[in-house]
Amino acid sequence: MKSWIEVPTDSDFSLANVPFGVCSFPSSSTLSSTTLAPCTPRCCTAIGNHAIDLHLLAEAGLLDNLLMTTESDESCCGEIITNFHPRIVFSQPTLNEFMSCEKHVWVAVRNRIISLFLDSSSISSSNNHIQIAIQADNRLQQNSALQSQCMHPLSTTLYHLPASIGDYTDFYSSREHATNVGIMFRGRDNALQPNWLHLPVGYHGRSSSVYPSLASSATTAENDCERNLVGGEKMSTVRRPCGQLQVDPLDPAKGSIYGPCKLMDFELEVAFFVGGPTNTDNEQDHNQQQPRGRPLTLSEAQDRIFGYVLMNDWSARDIQKWEYVPLGPFTSKNFATMISTWVVTSMALEPFRCETSAGVQGGGGEPVPLEYLKDPNYGEKNVMID
Repeated sequence: MKSWIEVPTDSDFSLANVPFGVCSFPSSSTLSSTTLAPCTPRCCTAIGNHAIDLHLLAEAGLLDNLLMTTESDESCCGEIITNFHPRIVFSQPTLNEFMSCEKHVWVAVRNRIISLFLDSSSISSSNNHIQIAIQADNRLQQNSALQSQCMHPLSTTLYHLPASIGDYTDFYSSREHATNVGIMFRGRDNALQPNWLHLPVGYHGRSSSVYPSLASSATTAENDCERNLVGGEKMSTVRRPCGQLQVDPLDPAKGSIYGPCKLMDFELEVAFFVGGPTNTDNEQDHNQQQPRGRPLTLSEAQDRIFGYVLMNDWSARDIQKWEYVPLGPFTSKNFATMISTWVVTSMALEPFRCETSAGVQGGGGEPVPLEYLKDPNYGEKNVMID
């Protein structure tokens, strides 16, 4: 797909991507007459070398009358979505309200953004696995005044944490990773615990110490804007944590001392944001007004993944080794976790679906998952990271 704005051939932000994030524009002089001040975070996307202000596109009416596109019910395709209010959603300082919408809204917004930046001379595009032709919409291309207000160089853009994170679950999801860490703590013969082959292993925590990895990326950022970052704190460095360290790792009886971590480690991981409305049934809890939530099936769960970010899960390995038994890490993990600021949607990564290193579930003599864990779309994404 070719855009009417310049997109370098090596850009991460072609029309095949269209990520979502939260930005402010401290050096902008074109936003003085708009409803949000330049230093106010708002929802954005990225095309080429530009951050695109979705709030202003919504204010201009360019995100109205979105069309329903769904794989599960083709009869709905082409209907106008009536319960989505882009002016409200994209003026928010986080993506939470947008992520709480159903997947067909995420798809429709992404398709509209693609159409607004699609060169009219390009052949209409079929968007991933949802067979709907995307035609160029030249309203933004013909509005130079709106372009100057809503398009900002990435080099002068200030990035913020993309969402207010209410919960954070850390999964032990890769067999290779689980084996490597197991060797580190328990030795090669006892690296992979028996339960790992039967159920998802994970634990909750640390949502208050998730920071954006590019918190201060603008070349010129005013003090007021910098105070708008996570919890009023500008996160540019990681404080080395202190905790209990074993005097002799080979002899627990010798106890521990208190001091700074000496084995600081990082883990390059992929994290994902879960969205969509609460999954409900018709049964009501007698203590609540609302219907109670029900578990998702694995088929339904796929449509709740809004998008993915890279994550650096900082770890204090020497503190962790002493404290993690029996309930898991505590101070060795809760001091900092950093994520990339652009959320790459599940729709953008769908063409990169591939087999896992395990092949099929229960193959090669491994335990067959229980029925509720059998995934009809079992696989992973082939993403090269450099």
